Amino acid sequence: MSVPLAERIRPKTLDDIVGQTHLLGENKPLRRIIESGKIPNMIFYGPSGVGKTTVARMIANNANMTMHKLNGTSASIADIKQIVAETETLSGINGILLYLDEIQYLNKKQQQSLLEYIENGKITLIASTTENPYFYVYNAIISRSTVFEFKPLTSEEILPAIKRAFQLMADELGLKLRLENGVLEHIARGCGGDVRKSINTVELCILSADNDGEKLTVNLDNVKLLTQRSNMRYDRAGDEHYDILSALQKSIRGSDENAALHYAARLMEAGDIISLCRRLLVIASEDIGLAYPMAAVVTKSCVDSALQLGLPEARIPLAEAVVLLATAPKSNSAESAIDAALADVRNGDFGDYPRHLQNKHFDGEGAKVKGQHYLYPHDYPNHWVKQQYLPDKLVGRTYYQYGENKTEQMAKRSCGCRSYSTKINRLGRYLNSSLLIPHFSL
Repeated sequence: MSVPLAERIRPKTLDDIVGQTHLLGENKPLRRIIESGKIPNMIFYGPSGVGKTTVARMIANNANMTMHKLNGTSASIADIKQIVAETETLSGINGILLYLDEIQYLNKKQQQSLLEYIENGKITLIASTTENPYFYVYNAIISRSTVFEFKPLTSEEILPAIKRAFQLMADELGLKLRLENGVLEHIARGCGGDVRKSINTVELCILSADNDGEKLTVNLDNVKLLTQRSNMRYDRAGDEHYDILSALQKSIRGSDENAALHYAARLMEAGDIISLCRRLLVIASEDIGLAYPMAAVVTKSCVDSALQLGLPEARIPLAEAVVLLATAPKSNSAESAIDAALADVRNGDFGDYPRHLQNKHFDGEGAKVKGQHYLYPHDYPNHWVKQQYLPDKLVGRTYYQYGENKTEQMAKRSCGCRSYSTKINRLGRYLNSSLLIPHFSL
């Protein structure tokens, strides 16, 4: 069976590895550990195709250890015990290195079975995971290991690997190679920071290239067909999902509409408009809030339209909502107010209801004040009368602080009037202006 190109071109030395310079560059921590030959238990955390397996193999070779590889999706406790048994044989003289790929798929009992063996030094564990190990890996294993984060590669970092892959295949076939302008760059951009994907694309390009018996010609149009959908990293249940949503909200909160559109586009390209819609609805109230109350209404309308239309047309109302929210004035005063009120409630700081606010019922013999004495606001001029609403224990407590934006400052001036009729008139003007006309001067 033919060995895949990604395996045939796998780097043999640390200097051949592309990217990960923060770990493997000169005098960087992981490089020093590898060169020392004394290997601790480690966890490699990062996306697929960025060199985790390659580095593990180099560690085993450099330390002259026997390496066994298991995958968390299929490994069992029996598999682990079988590897441990090798420590008593000749192959285990220099130590056994267990490379456990996708450790997050092992259940807690399976992960616990490793503890005894990594504590007594019978095996050295290098586990890899594409998910945050602090969420998915048993704490006892993390406490006995060093976590190293591998990062996605840039297109510039991947280019040397793509060039080597093309040249290797041409040499193996004994043919000259001609690449149209832009072929290398297009593959590098379309691989999503995954070296393995880029090399697999190279292999497809060579197999489908024009071959006249002497020369292979790889044209850009053919490459575009083979990589017509960007290999963007996205997992609806993984870290990437929450990272994109977090980046989207923080970009809108920071009033950067271009960055917000970029992250929204990534969600659309992944087909996940549900998550995008939900997050936009949250942002409208959490980050824009009372600075422009109509943002919630407009966003809801855009979201409803998007869900009815579906992609690709849904991109239009969603883009409208993204730009609206990013360029709107910002206020989190309502969120801060309700959080302050919730803090009092959760701390038991609330007291009894004022008697005049309670539902009408019979006063007991021990009641100091008989009767409810509630003042019905609609019986008074302008439908307002002064009376206590907070519990006695909280009289004077202020939760809401007006935001420093035109809309809330206008409301503050309206509510600060001595004349209640003037207050009502000003409040009406405030509602008409703030709810219907956006104030986008930040």
